[in-house]
This record gives sequence, C-alpha cells and structure tokens, in this order.
Amino acid sequence: MKRTEISNKNRIYIKTLLALGVVFGDIGTSPLYAFRECFSAQHISVTESNVLGVLSLIFWSLILVISIKYLAFVLKADNEGEGGILALLTLVVPKQMVRSVKNNLLLTIGLFGAALFYGDSMLTPAISVLSATEGLEVGTPLFGSYVVPMTIGILIALFVFQKRGTGKIGMVFGPIMLLWFTTIALLGIVEIVKVPTVFKSISPLYAFEFFSTHSYRGLVVLGSVFLVVTGGEALYADIGHFGKQPIRLAWFALVLPALLLNYFGQGALLISNPKNISSPFYLLAPTWGLYPLVVLATAATIIASQAVISGAFSLTRQAVQLGYLPRLKILHTSPEEIGQIYVPLINWVLFTGTIGLVLGFHSSKNLAGAYGVAISTLMVVTTVLMLFYVRAQLGWGRVTALAVTIPFLIVDLAFFGANILKVRQGGWFPLLVGGIVYLLMTTWNQGRAILRERFQKEETPIELLLNDLISGGNKISRVPGTAVFMVSNPQGIPQALLHNLKHNKVIHERVILLTVVTEERPRVPRSKKIEIKELTPNFFRIIAHVGFMEIPSIPAILRLAEVDHGMEFNPMDTTFFLGRETLHLGPSKEMSRWRKKLFALMSRNAQTPLDHFGIPPNRAIEIGIQVEL
Repeated sequence: MKRTEISNKNRIYIKTLLALGVVFGDIGTSPLYAFRECFSAQHISVTESNVLGVLSLIFWSLILVISIKYLAFVLKADNEGEGGILALLTLVVPKQMVRSVKNNLLLTIGLFGAALFYGDSMLTPAISVLSATEGLEVGTPLFGSYVVPMTIGILIALFVFQKRGTGKIGMVFGPIMLLWFTTIALLGIVEIVKVPTVFKSISPLYAFEFFSTHSYRGLVVLGSVFLVVTGGEALYADIGHFGKQPIRLAWFALVLPALLLNYFGQGALLISNPKNISSPFYLLAPTWGLYPLVVLATAATIIASQAVISGAFSLTRQAVQLGYLPRLKILHTSPEEIGQIYVPLINWVLFTGTIGLVLGFHSSKNLAGAYGVAISTLMVVTTVLMLFYVRAQLGWGRVTALAVTIPFLIVDLAFFGANILKVRQGGWFPLLVGGIVYLLMTTWNQGRAILRERFQKEETPIELLLNDLISGGNKISRVPGTAVFMVSNPQGIPQALLHNLKHNKVIHERVILLTVVTEERPRVPRSKKIEIKELTPNFFRIIAHVGFMEIPSIPAILRLAEVDHGMEFNPMDTTFFLGRETLHLGPSKEMSRWRKKLFALMSRNAQTPLDHFGIPPNRAIEIGIQVEL
C-alpha cells in the first residue's frame, strides 16, 4: 500500500475520533434520560410488550431519521463543504433571487428554524448535565439536595471557560467519548445476555402493535422517543469541520451500535425488574462502577454542552455575516483553527437561560417536556428546504423529489405533533426563544434594507465627483497620504467622503473606496478575494469578497492588495474614514414604529465598524451621518 494511501486513512481515522468528541455528544448522552422518559408515570406501564414496542420505536427512529435521512440524504446539501440550516437556506434562497411568495415563505421558515437553535443551546446543557449528576441519587438519596447546586457549579465553570477556547482540551474530547460509547455498549451487552428476547423489537411490527394498543398515549410516548435522535442536526452542521466520511464512519462503526446496545440493555433490565424504571441507565452499572460512571457521564454531558454552545457561536457568526444580526464582538480563541471562536454576548445569554432552566425545572425529568420541541420543528424545516434543494440544485424531477422527501416529512411531522403536546409542560420555552431571535433577525435585516434604499436614493453619481477631481473644480485641495473610505454599496460614494468634501474642501492624494461583500459561500478563495479598479489616477475602488464563515479584516485585505496586486500602503500614512449613523424615526410604511425603535436599539448596541473590521483606532476618523428611518 502506498504511503499516501496510509496517510489518508490515518487522517480519516483521526478526524473520526475528533468527530466523536464534537458531533455525537448530544445524541450520545441521550441514553441518560430518553428511555426512562418513555415510561414516565403519565405515559404507560412497564410491561414486556410495552418495552419491546418502545425499543422498536427507538430502533427505527435511529435508522430512519439519522442513518437514512441525515447521513444518506441531508448530507448531500453542503455549501462548498459547510452544513447547517443557514448554509442550506443560502443554497435554496440566494439573496440575488427574485423574491416571490414561495421564496419569502422558505426564507421565513428557514430563519425561524435557525432561531430555534438558540433555545436548544440553552436546553441541552441544562438537561444533559442534570441527568448526569442525578446519578448520584441512585447511590444514595442523601445526594438529592446537592444535584442542582452541583449542576449549576459545573455549568458556571463551562460558560466561564468559553473565553479560553476549546483548542487545548478539544483533543481529549474524542478519547473521552470513545470511552463513553464503549462503556455504554458493554453495560448494555451484560443485560442483553440475560434477556436476549429484546432483539425481537427490531421488527417494526412491535412498533405498530404498540400504537394500535395505546393510540393517543402512544403519540405522547413518541414525543419521548424523539429524545433519542436529538443531536441529529449536529451531524449536518459539523460536516465543514470533519467531512462526511468521518462522520458516517463514526456513526455506523461505533455510535449507532453503542446506542442500540445500551437502549436494548435498558429494555432488558426493565423486563427483568420493572422497578428499575427510576433510573434504568445508571442501574445497568454494577454497584462498584456507579460513581465512576457518574464522573464519565458528567464529562460526556459537558462535551455535549460544549458542542451546542460552539454551534451557537458559529451560527451567530454566519447570521452576522449574512446580514441577519447586527455586528457582534467575535473573538478567535485559536490562531490555527478558524472555527474556534467566542461570542461574549451569546455566551452570557445562553448562560442566563441555562441556569434559569435548571433553577426553574430542577430535574431532567421536568426538562424533558421542554426538550425536543425546537429540534423537531427544525427537522421539519430541514426536510422542507431539502425538497426545494434537490429540485433546484440537484435537478431532481418533481416525482422523484416528492417520493424521497414525503416519507421523511411524514416521520418529522409525527415527531413534531408528538412534541407540540409538550408545549404546556415547558415546550413553550424554546418556541419563545426562537420567536424572539426570529424577530431580532427579521427586524435587523429589514431595517438595513430600508437604510440601503435611503442611501441609494441620496447618492451622488460618482461620475460627477470624478469629473470635479479631474477638472479641479470646486477648489478641491489634495493633501498627502491615503484615505480609505468604507462604503457598503460597491457602486456608490460613501456619505463620509461627501461630508468631508463639503465641510473640509480637501481630499487625499490617493483615495480608496473599499467595500466588503459577504458571499453566500463559506469561504472565498484567495484568487477571488480582491477586485481593484482605478476610476481616475490615484482614485481606486476595491471590492473585497469574504465568505459567511470568515470574519473580515481590513488590514488583512489591504495586505492582500499589496502582495497580490502590487498596491502599497504605509500604515502611518493611511487614514480610515467611517460613517457613524444617527437614526431618527420618521413616518414610513415599510416598518412599524415599535420595530423601528427595536432596530435603533440594536443599531446603537452593535459593534462599531472600527472593531468589527479590525481597523486601527489611531488611524480612523468617524463622521456623523443623520439618517431618517
């Protein structure tokens, strides 16, 4: 075998191990609470037929939703290697596409699906860490009063640690999750050997029989069964970090077998003794192994929590770059890995929500009612968007596209209907969070669109300015140095330049009109990042293209213009001019007054262009611009 082939295989194995520590944390810790919730007091009794029915539902849910829908179907929709709901949305409804009723509807459900992720990012750390620390109560009830304080302590440490990044400890995530999946598989095997009849549940007939027996209560149980597939969206969102092959390899080689063995083991334990329903996961362990298992479970749930928190940071960066959220402070926590970022505002919003959930619900059992509503809705949205993706991007015929997606949609809607029943028990929380984030996204996007239209109407044709410069009209004086004016419209003239000419009657010897355009692709290759056009001698327009996974840096853009295009920039001789908008609320039909106030509030609290674009503050001048909204 050639050395390059061996090297490629080793690289895949390493990525597979790393994927275990990031991608599968959420779905991998579901055995802590999912199977128990299916038999809660308000649902069904613990009998052999019910156990086999629930196991059948779990088995086929993992096969249909994760193995087939996500790994075989949804992973086809990658935006140049990147996944996730916003990446899919940009493929289905690009910004340049003509807006129609259908496209606006798709945009609405896509943004709402993205917004729901923030509610899940609060729920996952709360229910996961709670379910792990509750294992202490299995050893002795004396630990009961310490569960919530311990959970809060762990969560505080987790969120405080975010600013340091996960680069140093990330390498141990994979080995810990490898140990976790191996352990839960072995625990399941021990019980399965005693009651091998649990394997009969592989037959879908037991699932159908379960529903025919329990009807409405069966639908309620389906809402708890859904907990076994939460985390499925992470498989799609993280393909950019690891690739499709390592994710599929990890799932089929280890994660799926380990999960099924553990669920079957819990089922065998309940068939042997129905009283074990109080904590079937921890009761799989021998007495001597309980506390080590609690420690391992806590580590696994911390890793699962870290994955969704990092996912929220990544989603926020995409939303900011695509114009759905205002500029926020985004810090890189690793000089080597572009994906390692920290968003302080989002971190502390998630922290507040997570701690509030722990204090408000007190136990993973109570939180299970809130968990699942957001993800089941997001899964429906993903399937709908996939229908239009395969039609528009892959060229599938209508019959083929419907034949593939409708069965998935039926399954998703069944889970969605089962989870909606839990709205009064806490399911309202992720919907509320999603609704608030959706309102913020649409308000910001609409407000910026209105401002762009205002600026375009008031823009002076660039030809008039260029003619004045060439002819030397209006007594315009040229001063030494380079002036870089930031302008959002790649065809327009920045208001800051016009204000400077109007009041100071001067212009620099060299002028750069710099526009940063965010493309609907994750990253832009170096060869296509910079466009430079000389409008008149020493008057240039530079258009910099960045992807939605990149954070634009003006110094880096100028260095690229130097290296690749031969322009020269003396940092001590370059001045950056930026416009600072002051909004005045006026009458308009485009937006209601209360949303204008919300937009103005978001605008005032947004990160300044100075910080967002990494412009040296001692070389920048901000010029105030009055704008009526």
